[in-house]
Amino acid sequence: MAAPKKGRRAPASQGHPGRTLILVLIAMVGLVGGMFYSGTLTPRLGIDLAGGTSFTLAAQNQPGKPNAINETNMKTAADIMERRVNGLGVTESEVQTQGSNHIIVNIPKGTDAKQARQQVGTTAQLGFRPVLTTTAGTKTPEPKPSPSQSGANGKGKGDKASGDKAQPGTQQNASSQSPSAKPTTQGRAVTDSLKKAPSAKPTPSGKPTAPPAQPTPPAGADIPPALQKQLNALDCSTKKSRAAAGEKAANTKPSDPIVACKEDGAQKYALGPVGVEGTDVSGAKAVFDSQQGQGWIVQMDFTSEGGKKFGDITGKLAAKAPPQNQFGIVLDGAVVSSPSVDKAIMGGGATISGGFTQQTAEDLGNMLSYGALPLSFKIDDETTVTAALGGEQLHAGLIAGAIGLALVVIYLVAYYRGLALVALASLGVSAVLTYTIMTLLGPAIGFALNLPAVCGAIVAIGITADSFIVYFERIRDEIREGRTLRPAVERGWPRARRTILVSDFVSFLAAAVLFAVTVGKVQGFAFTLGLTTVLDVVVVFLFTKPLMTLLARRKFFSDGHPWSGLDPKRLGAKPPLRRRRGAAPTTKEA
Repeated sequence: MAAPKKGRRAPASQGHPGRTLILVLIAMVGLVGGMFYSGTLTPRLGIDLAGGTSFTLAAQNQPGKPNAINETNMKTAADIMERRVNGLGVTESEVQTQGSNHIIVNIPKGTDAKQARQQVGTTAQLGFRPVLTTTAGTKTPEPKPSPSQSGANGKGKGDKASGDKAQPGTQQNASSQSPSAKPTTQGRAVTDSLKKAPSAKPTPSGKPTAPPAQPTPPAGADIPPALQKQLNALDCSTKKSRAAAGEKAANTKPSDPIVACKEDGAQKYALGPVGVEGTDVSGAKAVFDSQQGQGWIVQMDFTSEGGKKFGDITGKLAAKAPPQNQFGIVLDGAVVSSPSVDKAIMGGGATISGGFTQQTAEDLGNMLSYGALPLSFKIDDETTVTAALGGEQLHAGLIAGAIGLALVVIYLVAYYRGLALVALASLGVSAVLTYTIMTLLGPAIGFALNLPAVCGAIVAIGITADSFIVYFERIRDEIREGRTLRPAVERGWPRARRTILVSDFVSFLAAAVLFAVTVGKVQGFAFTLGLTTVLDVVVVFLFTKPLMTLLARRKFFSDGHPWSGLDPKRLGAKPPLRRRRGAAPTTKEA
């Protein structure tokens, strides 16, 4: 009756080890098949291996906010930058703080560096400001300053054209939107681009004069003299001058009026205090409008409070004459759109249009959706890592891995002989699983193999080999006690299993803590170390142990061949060997 009890206590792998090995084989075939099915045959490489661009941004002091640069704002800025860059479709960007006022942004090769630079450096300070007056973007001559000339390019009521006659792709307007209703022309804000500007008349000298000023309201009548002077001096004709003007306007308090340029420099504006802030925008997205033929537009949704503010300001502007019935949508000190208003726009939503391309619409929606940075930043350094340098680093890492693997193989063959075949087969299975999983994780979660991750994979070779060695030594200990191979394999497994689990748990815990408390490339090392540690447990339990159970039935190993690594004489086994239960113990000393 003793034999059945032994059978019940034996692990399942002892009775059917072949089934477990077949299960592992099926899993490997499935992973490799998934790799070919996805069309991804190699792991994604990080910036240090594949090349890319690295930015170093320095936080700038804010006017009136002496304590703005702090740990909380820096972490918030880094999080927003990462979401912005990932919103471009970048899946392996690295954004991390460095010191007290720097943020490092790493963008992999294949990403538009110019577009990424704009995304990470733009503060996205959005405000809706009423237009006081507008004029051409060039600098106004000082010899003949007059309030009427500052508003010379204002548009009158008689010049307003119907939205149906506007050229598609050139209009810039804001319209109310409702999720449950189709867009209509009611409540639509018609822009300055829909108004035909009065043409200049030639003089006898052949030089055109400035367009006549509008009769009502007197342009510049409500503008403080100091603001009018700033508007006259503002030059929007060059990118440099527009950038300087935008920076100055972005650093002005929301409660103060500003002068600002349009993005293309065609016009300049005197704008009143902010009526609706960007924080009142709950979301924004790029949409292609095929119903009204506006092309790419940006749809904005306001918060409940923001919707009320937007309805109030559009209601007030609708009662005024051009150009003071317009509001400027100011993003980082530049006017991206300046629609006019016919009636109050209610409903908590608005649409920005104006000849957007898909990229520009998505960029604007991306910045508005992910919020404004709490700080302004200046790019201190920009470094490009070439793919050639990354290739050299990867080559060096692979050589180091090959040397480490070769040393492990030499040790296993010299010390364990035939058992080395079991260890090498297990290492092969572990390598296949690690490679395929890393490859599939690239498109799945954006995992990218960087140099520290390669180091983690190299370290894993030793961790995996250590698990085999623990099991082999437990088997040898049982043989030294006088047991034959088959019971030694089964009796040594529980002791080895406990040691392997404890060892791998400590390694996995260290990897998890390292992943949680570090940033950037070090996380790649921790992730790879944790992954390979889990795979070590899977391979030892589902491959190494069942394989040893099968080999214990083979004569080469069970008889203790000198090259099997399990020769009782070489191991110093106690004679005679125990062959059956209840046999009389010997008293002869070894």
